[in-house]
Amino acid sequence: MTIKIKKCTLEDSGILQEISYETFIETFKDQNSPENMNAYLERAFNIKQLEKELTNISSHFFFVYVNNDVAGYLKVNINDAQSEEMGDESLEIERIYIKNKFQKLGIGKVLLNKALENAIDFNKKKIWLGVWEKNENALAFYKKMGFVQTGAHSFYMGDEEQIDFIMTKELK
Repeated sequence: MTIKIKKCTLEDSGILQEISYETFIETFKDQNSPENMNAYLERAFNIKQLEKELTNISSHFFFVYVNNDVAGYLKVNINDAQSEEMGDESLEIERIYIKNKFQKLGIGKVLLNKALENAIDFNKKKIWLGVWEKNENALAFYKKMGFVQTGAHSFYMGDEEQIDFIMTKELK
């Protein structure tokens, strides 16, 4: 198994949209209404929105490939692109999504390490993310990787308010 990471460019917006839809649906469709899922997908992953994010100098996307197949992606934010006010010393992991068929192969750890590498490159002192309180697999993974819950915030899936735990890891 060969794993590669590639930084996304504006030309990747169509592929990014496809993988965003696929992985988000796989992850959350069973716990949310079709109406709320569709509302979120249309807002978060429409081409104009993705192109805006791809051209933001404070946001960075990376595809992960397994044997030349796009298996998932990572999105990190610094500075004012962070979805919460966490300060200039923080890097946000906004998205780590992996297709179901590629889960449990260590790819999440590969993407997390890429995020940590970015944090070091940008001289950040901590890395943080929001994870849905009901996403037990993700919560267990992040705890195993040294993240601790430091807060919570609201996340809207369509018209439904959900709670994301804020998890933080201090960098040495």
